[in-house]
Amino acid sequence: MNRYSDGDIAAIYRVIEQRRDMRHFLPEPLEPALLQRLLRAAHLGPSVGFMQPWRFIRITDTDLRQRIHALVDEERRHTADALGERQDEFMRLKVEGVLDCGELLVAALMDRRERHVFGRRTMPQMDLASVACAIQNLWLAARAEGIGMGWVSLFDPEALGALLGLPPGATPVAVLCLGHVPAFYAEPMLQQEKWANRQPLDAMVFENTWRHEDANPA
Repeated sequence: MNRYSDGDIAAIYRVIEQRRDMRHFLPEPLEPALLQRLLRAAHLGPSVGFMQPWRFIRITDTDLRQRIHALVDEERRHTADALGERQDEFMRLKVEGVLDCGELLVAALMDRRERHVFGRRTMPQMDLASVACAIQNLWLAARAEGIGMGWVSLFDPEALGALLGLPPGATPVAVLCLGHVPAFYAEPMLQQEKWANRQPLDAMVFENTWRHEDANPA
């Protein structure tokens, strides 16, 4: 049989449901073998044309971590300015754990991606989708191991790329905070903080054609 056991299936669904975008971390480092398992899970992610466009940069230099945090904090303030009336509400949120987490990774897209046309000729963004799949693998494996992860996208990609010495054509996609946590949030943090709520599934699933909602219902 191809089907996993009921217990294995339940565990998979449970880790998907209980995955959280974490912002609060304990300072303890990750055990090297554990970090290796998590990175291997990421590397087993699916990729279009098997191009494997992900690159992970482990940040071990304290000064470099501080400089990455400065880039994140700068973009945090720009984002707050762009949010208008929700600016103050946004600034009260804890949106990253760059200085707190035990491990800091930067996920990036490889350079020279134009050579890979299998599955990308009309949809070149599938390289980014592939990196997202690798990150999701890492996230789910981390949750199963009891390790928190937060995906930070508040940064200028050009500035971060220059800071990390990325070659032309490569670009950073995510700053990933990994580490032990005091507890996992009972629900997504932004929902917990009343920023937004998860939308119902039936609002997201259409049949045969796009469902156009009436913008001005009677």
